[in-house]
Amino acid sequence: MDTIEAIHTRRSIRKYTDRPVPRELVTEMLRAAMSAPSAVNAQPWAFIVIDDRKILEEIPTFSPYAGMCRDAPLAILVCGDTTLEKVPGYWVQDCSAATQNLLLAAHACGLGAVWTGIYPMKDRVEGFRKTFGLPEHIIPLALVPVGYPDQEPGQQDRFDRKKIYYNTYGKREE
Repeated sequence: MDTIEAIHTRRSIRKYTDRPVPRELVTEMLRAAMSAPSAVNAQPWAFIVIDDRKILEEIPTFSPYAGMCRDAPLAILVCGDTTLEKVPGYWVQDCSAATQNLLLAAHACGLGAVWTGIYPMKDRVEGFRKTFGLPEHIIPLALVPVGYPDQEPGQQDRFDRKKIYYNTYGKREE
């Protein structure tokens, strides 16, 4: 699968089979995540791979849009490490780029995944902080449940010319 195809065909997958995800694929996804660009190449991220069934079933109790964790064979928690920042505040953008790479890598590996947001929702941040023993400098940004897809959402063309301007806001292509 080439990059453009992966971008256009990736969809949020919320239903998974019970087939376990091999460690080699987890490593491949994390390698892709860590290849993301970051401000001043700081790479201010940390990842927690979650495959403990008890923890996966607990997550939806404090993260309301992560119900699919109950059926996912694993999830990856993407966190920002503020001690690694070289440009304060950019950890959010850096970790978002890593999360997108993770999603694309999962798709390219034949897996399904979905981005569930955590930061800046204080209740969710605290739920993940408590559950995973995160110190103050590690901030959970996103949780990505991953597994072999048990659904096939159709491809969508989201291109919209009305959202494109040239040189100034409001100026359309001539």
